[in-house]
Amino acid sequence: MPSVTSTKLMAYCCLLGGLLIAALAGAEEPDPQSLLMQACAGCHAPNEQGQLSRIRDIRKTPEGWDMTIVRMGIWHGVAMEPAERRVLVKYLADTQGLAPEETANYRGLIERRPNMPATNADEDIGVMCARCHSYGRIALQRRDEDEWRKLANTHLGQWPTIEYQALGRDRNWWEIARDQIPAKLAALYPFKTEAWTKWQSHPAIDPSGTWRISGERAGVGRYTGVLKVKAAGKDRYETDYALSYADGKSLTGQGHAILYTGYEWRGAAKLGDESIRSVLALSADGNQMQGRWFLKEADGIGGDLHAVRVVDGGSGIVAVEPPFIKAGTSPSITVYGYGLTGDVKLGEGLKLVKVVQATPEQVQVEVKVAEQAKPGPVALSIGPTQADSALMVYRQIDSIHVEPAFGIARVGGGTLRPVQAQLEAVAYLNGPDGQAGTDDDMRLGSLPATWTVDNFDEAAAAIQDAKFAGQIDGSGLFTPGAGGPNPERQFSANNVGNLKVTATVQDGDRSVTGDGQLIVTVQRWNDPPLR
Repeated sequence: MPSVTSTKLMAYCCLLGGLLIAALAGAEEPDPQSLLMQACAGCHAPNEQGQLSRIRDIRKTPEGWDMTIVRMGIWHGVAMEPAERRVLVKYLADTQGLAPEETANYRGLIERRPNMPATNADEDIGVMCARCHSYGRIALQRRDEDEWRKLANTHLGQWPTIEYQALGRDRNWWEIARDQIPAKLAALYPFKTEAWTKWQSHPAIDPSGTWRISGERAGVGRYTGVLKVKAAGKDRYETDYALSYADGKSLTGQGHAILYTGYEWRGAAKLGDESIRSVLALSADGNQMQGRWFLKEADGIGGDLHAVRVVDGGSGIVAVEPPFIKAGTSPSITVYGYGLTGDVKLGEGLKLVKVVQATPEQVQVEVKVAEQAKPGPVALSIGPTQADSALMVYRQIDSIHVEPAFGIARVGGGTLRPVQAQLEAVAYLNGPDGQAGTDDDMRLGSLPATWTVDNFDEAAAAIQDAKFAGQIDGSGLFTPGAGGPNPERQFSANNVGNLKVTATVQDGDRSVTGDGQLIVTVQRWNDPPLR
């Protein structure tokens, strides 16, 4: 078995995907309950039902349980083969996981979306806990009050200086952590919930079959395609992808996946010449999957994915390309889906000019958009199959948002590669209030843009951040400078920086711009599956 040192190495080097989706290559799996007793009962005493103390009082995501097992190796020298670790993660996530409703607000963290902000459900908990890690890492576990209190004790025992750090010195930190916070956490994130009780009795779902998929890879474009899923053991699947991008580029690839907790899909595949990981959530009826895929070696680079199961005798519209069209134009649009048969009907303001081609999977039509067509979503149907919001009409682009609005890139150095930041220029329409930047704005989608980088403020200009921090290409991909002191900079500063990123989009004769902020910072040496 690996030594404690090698276990530590795995903790720091094995990101999401390596152990969570690796197949067992046909080897016979050990019994998970026996393995749990063998690995954990030395410290966690069993009760009369054979349930182990502490472990029996916690529920987590697959990533959360994987982090726990790694932590036991680092703290207490628990040595475990990778295959054994996979078995335990699967068992614990299945029997003591989270229901779909319990993860819904924090999918972005699980999917490793870059710099995904999370709203603190409680200000005091945010001050106490989310100053060291994301709030979502707290919200993606469940404990009773006593177990939350033990977690506070664990923090103090492992990091005894925590009480004297920022936001701890100006208050009775330990009294708050011990007496107030556990009760709040237990009220917000209790061990026993109706959602989990109900989900435990939910019928098992087999995702085997054919799926129509659609999505967008930031910086590359929108795509549609087919995902074929074949069972390869209990909750394990082989996958076959065929994607087509809007610019005509095609990709194929194969991979495998594991289904945790009845709905948590974790996959790995080779698409073209790139190795990817996927994190998806299967719907309760088993007919849709939603989530994100990303590059194995650079999880900030990836795309959204929406999958719809192809049902015999059924039909569905998966995507429309382009998804937004301008008033007063005569564009060609293509509808993607399955079982598409029948007459094409368009909503108010659109006139069908001609059906160019029609198959059950793809219908291409030419349309005329009235000059005074109402901006917003427009209905579209093919025979009995209707989509109410897959197509948008606009008269002009009202604003451009740089997404993410606050990006992060990291310089490289040592054994770590630079962390790039992929930015998008996204067009928006003003909502009914006629004002840009308010809650009723309507998102159209991403558009090609011209990108520029400048110093964010006077302090950044004084040390020439824009000159040294890195470069952005035409697709919005920012590559930071090298790590380490730079003798060309004032005070030999590292190539970090605080940048303003501007995207300029052409809308006919108009130029519309949007700004975002990009922080170029130092390396992240410890990058856990849940940050």
